[in-house]
Amino acid sequence: MRTAIELIHIVAGLIVAWTFTELAIWAYPLGSQVIWWCGAAGMAAAVVLGAGPLHRAWRLDRRFDRRRKA
Repeated sequence: MRTAIELIHIVAGLIVAWTFTELAIWAYPLGSQVIWWCGAAGMAAAVVLGAGPLHRAWRLDRRFDRRRKA
C-alpha cells in the first residue's frame, strides 16, 4: 500500500511539472526550448527525489507482508 502511495506521489509530481512547463511555454513561446529543458530537469528531479521514499516504502511493505503471512 505504501509503495502505491509513493508511486502516486511521483506521478502527481510529474503531471504538475509537465503542466507548469506547458503553461510557461504558452506564456512565453520565445523561450520554449529553454523552458522545456528546465521542465525536463524538474521532472527528472521529481523521479530522482521520489526514488528514496519509494524504496523505503517498498521495504516496509515487504517486511509487514511477511509478518502477516507468518
